Amino acid sequence: MNAALLLLADSRLPAGGHGHSGGAEEAVRIGAIHDLVGLAAFLRGRLATAGLVTAALAAAACDLGTSPPVETCRSEWTRLDAEADARISSPAQREASRTQGRLLLRTSRRIWPSPVLDTLAGALPQGAHHPLALGAVAASAGCSPAEAALAAAYTSVTGPATAAVRLLGLDPVAVHRLLADLAPALERVAATVPADWEALPAHASPALDLLAEHHIRADLRLFVS
Repeated sequence: MNAALLLLADSRLPAGGHGHSGGAEEAVRIGAIHDLVGLAAFLRGRLATAGLVTAALAAAACDLGTSPPVETCRSEWTRLDAEADARISSPAQREASRTQGRLLLRTSRRIWPSPVLDTLAGALPQGAHHPLALGAVAASAGCSPAEAALAAAYTSVTGPATAAVRLLGLDPVAVHRLLADLAPALERVAATVPADWEALPAHASPALDLLAEHHIRADLRLFVS
């Protein structure tokens, strides 16, 4: 395994990921998550839907980032970004994804400078969606598409899990046990993402869409999303 993958998936990477709960904050507010059982169900559902789509998009972006010539594929980045946009129904989630993508790209261009990241930033000045940025950074760091997919799947559940600890005061050891139980599922997701763009999954998660739209209108929020 590429050691850079560990850095990329580390929650301490200064790219703003700690400010997003992936829908967990709103789920806690309405009572959908109030204990470990509810959190486990939320994480499984998120991984099977948004997590799978995110992993596939990250793998596609990583593959594009390693396809020469990297300086002349602006149109391909725009096309892949449109594929991501079409798979995010909620305007609030689209904005959160682009915000995270912008921050990750800005930070990573200092850590792993490369023509790939410069091209992506130029092709999408409004901000690339987070999985595209993640895949491009993975490529720049020398990771494979499968590793990019694993990092994307991993962060799709660890963010909400960490947020739940902060929101509910759950035992962090017990929460990490839930994440450990998900490890085989994370590896399956990373191993099964398609190589062909035409086969990119589009698993819907309407509950997450609704949570995001309600969350953005909340008077008091600890997390951005």
